[in-house]
Amino acid sequence: MTLTKEDLITVIAAANGYPRNQAVELVEVLLELIKSKLAAGEDVLISGFGKFCVREKRTRRAEIRLPGRI
Repeated sequence: MTLTKEDLITVIAAANGYPRNQAVELVEVLLELIKSKLAAGEDVLISGFGKFCVREKRTRRAEIRLPGRI
């Protein structure tokens, strides 16, 4: 199941009786906070939900394929 930002907004508004624009603002602030902490090199742990962290990945080599050639 995919959970979208729109799903989060809808559930938060319905569960808490918030107007939609207030739920949108709440989700945006939360996501900006998570992004700013990750950009600063910090891990983000939301107990009972998950941990967000930035990891370095090795670069991948591109494989160039020409049409009609193997």
